[in-house]
Amino acid sequence: MTSIVIPAHNEARVIGRLLDSLLADSAEDETDIVVVCNGCTDDTARTAAERGPRIRVVEIPVPSKHAALRAGDDHALGFPRLYVDADVVVTGAGVRALTEPLTDDTSGILATAPERRIPLAACAWRVRAYYQVWQRLPAVREGLFGRGVIAVSQAGHARVAALPPLMADDLAASLAFTPQERLVIGAAEVVIQPPRTWRDLIKRRVRAAVSTAQVEQRQGPQGASARTSVADLRAVLREEPKLLTSMAVFVAAAIVARRRAGKAIRARDFGTWLRDDSSRQN
Repeated sequence: MTSIVIPAHNEARVIGRLLDSLLADSAEDETDIVVVCNGCTDDTARTAAERGPRIRVVEIPVPSKHAALRAGDDHALGFPRLYVDADVVVTGAGVRALTEPLTDDTSGILATAPERRIPLAACAWRVRAYYQVWQRLPAVREGLFGRGVIAVSQAGHARVAALPPLMADDLAASLAFTPQERLVIGAAEVVIQPPRTWRDLIKRRVRAAVSTAQVEQRQGPQGASARTSVADLRAVLREEPKLLTSMAVFVAAAIVARRRAGKAIRARDFGTWLRDDSSRQN
């Protein structure tokens, strides 16, 4: 049985759409779904429980994604295992596509993630411009991070479970596997709600910059990185010169975020979570 662990902190507004999607086209004995409400002060637990007995709700008092993931592991029943953010949407068919390579012992694949779909129509123009570049970067296309869903085999789970508590849990998990051990599944798609405003985009980028620094400090100078290089940006422009304006927006966002992240990095503040609420609008 595939287990799905969903950490949720005050996600009452959005968790229903994920659970409805997971339940819509999957058999009762196909998936084991555990929602871990961590430090919630809203109706997340009630909203999840209302979806019926197939959803098991666990509540812990501390608002911590890492603690929620570990609590979910304590209650999950099987493998492969998926870790799914509460504010994304993936289907039961997507879950099946993600787990198929993980059940083949000869594949060498230990972790999978879906393709992203990022609906940008409701976003400010600068946010749309930023994502036009971001989605074309090699590390973004090939890595498992930034998708809100990671599936692991039992062997892959052992590697992820050994990671220290990090803010960028998905980035660390992605970098824990070699390119030969991880796979982005084209037949599976996740809908990622982007920030709608420039201010909320910067919040996300500051969080990403701080998180990347934390991961790199843990890994040491020889560890793999998901940072974007100047060469990556030049390659995008060579392929699509029409993205020049979008590239200027992307670089501006990166500079602003890096400057604002510098204070937290110098203070070793890797715990302050800059939440983007604009992406959680219905």
